[in-house]
Amino acid sequence: MERELDQINVIPLVDVMLVLLVIVLTTATFITTGHIPVDLAKAKEAGDRKDVPLVITLAADGGLFLNDQAVTQDALKVQLTAHPRESLVLVRADRVTVLERFVNVVDDVRGLGFHQVSLEVVRS
Repeated sequence: MERELDQINVIPLVDVMLVLLVIVLTTATFITTGHIPVDLAKAKEAGDRKDVPLVITLAADGGLFLNDQAVTQDALKVQLTAHPRESLVLVRADRVTVLERFVNVVDDVRGLGFHQVSLEVVRS
């Protein structure tokens, strides 16, 4: 009893395409943001500066980043000493970050001689 194949089974093709679509959509959302995911605090007023700042990120899990590169507290001080003191320093802190950790980072930055230290927030 021999059967001829007169139809193409498209179910495996659809399965593979759906998986590829999920992968593309997942990576596209990370690429478009280009930042470490941080749930920023909200403020009614926020400044709009156009120069490129040094960005320090405090993640919810306690991670510390300088311009999207993971650093330790001591390495942050060393890397900041290479930049001019007139540079704008932008601190992005997750809203669940412990206030003491945030204050320690800002104190370290200001102690190095940086006077333009700002906090990045989302306008509410």
